[in-house]
Amino acid sequence: MDMSPAQSRVLETVDAMTATMVAAVSTLVKIPSISGTDEENVAQHHMASLMNEGGLETDLWPIDLDEMFAQSDFPGVEVDRREAWGLIGRLPGAGSGSGDAPTLMLNGHVDVVPIGDPNAWTFPCFDGAIRDGNLHGRGSCDMKAGLIAAHWAVQAIRSSGVRLRGDLLLAAVQGEEDGGLGTYALLRRGWRADACLIPEPTDLDVVPANGGSLTFRLKVHGHATHASRRTEGVSAIEKFWPIWQALGELETCRHTHVDPMAARWKLAHPLSIGTVHAGDWASSVPDLLVAEGRLGVALDEPVESARAEFESAVAAACQADDWLRDHPVEVEWWGGQFASGRLSADSDLVDRMQRAHGVASGQRPHEVWAAPYGSDLRLLVGQGGIPTLQYGPGDVALAHGPDELVPVEDIAITARALALMALDICGVAG
Repeated sequence: MDMSPAQSRVLETVDAMTATMVAAVSTLVKIPSISGTDEENVAQHHMASLMNEGGLETDLWPIDLDEMFAQSDFPGVEVDRREAWGLIGRLPGAGSGSGDAPTLMLNGHVDVVPIGDPNAWTFPCFDGAIRDGNLHGRGSCDMKAGLIAAHWAVQAIRSSGVRLRGDLLLAAVQGEEDGGLGTYALLRRGWRADACLIPEPTDLDVVPANGGSLTFRLKVHGHATHASRRTEGVSAIEKFWPIWQALGELETCRHTHVDPMAARWKLAHPLSIGTVHAGDWASSVPDLLVAEGRLGVALDEPVESARAEFESAVAAACQADDWLRDHPVEVEWWGGQFASGRLSADSDLVDRMQRAHGVASGQRPHEVWAAPYGSDLRLLVGQGGIPTLQYGPGDVALAHGPDELVPVEDIAITARALALMALDICGVAG
């Protein structure tokens, strides 16, 4: 494919910046920005410094958490935060405000999930070191590499001297892992774009749709007594078993029909129990079990329908058990509530992203599919009305587990592809 002078100049600038870009990913990975910790705010201010130093017009503001939590459509949180910050940088275009000057937003999150068992990691969890062509550490794949690649795509355009017609926006957000606080806040602040790209780990595939996920809590009641007289009590652990079985059957039923976009997954919208807590003394029959998990939401499935189906399955299991019939399991919806989201079928964003990927990667093969996990895509499409897709470095299978890593080559290709998309969507000023 023949490239324009602007494309060639920008890609040459990206390539010249690759070593600096990878070092910046390593620096960001070394900030242990687990959701809800002070370091999450440290990472956000670090990104603000990068944007300021890079000459972007920067909007950094404290998020009014009480105001956000009070909104009826707030997507939820799973961790406590004393503070949080919104951040977006703007590379102004030459034709800002005109109808032929579209705006592109690049959106990525700084928060990461906890490390789990540190002994399961081969290398230190936050070292950000490069070994055998891969950059290691929690958050390297999900999604600090993608966020920094987006930042350097913006910087390459600025440094190359190529002037865009439309604005190029870079949003760094907090709280994506537990609901979408940061993106929700920037939409509430009024930021919009004509298109958005989220460089989440897609293994450089194009992902224009996401399933959803709803966090739930189950409270199973029993009757406590001394363990030596356990038959005179009712173990909440034993009464959880029929609920567990019912949820497994529900998951199977909910996969009778799967959207073709998500058919590549063994489970397109899984139902999973993540935590179980029961009892307070080894020699007592436990009278309470609390289980928390996530219910996958199918593409285009209303959240209310998914909740109702789940609650109905739990209620039916309770009705089939003599104890649970009179002591029904309590269902609570809390934490992150991710609806599904999908790019409109009449959008040409997928085609444009495919072309950019082909040029950036030297025609490396890719696929188009729907992700089985929730993301901020559904907020940007649903609440912001912004055509959005995901494309970024790394395999999501390596996220949220030990030995998370991202290939350095993928970071470079992502930066090249995002820069090309900025030229394509925002246009080049004459």
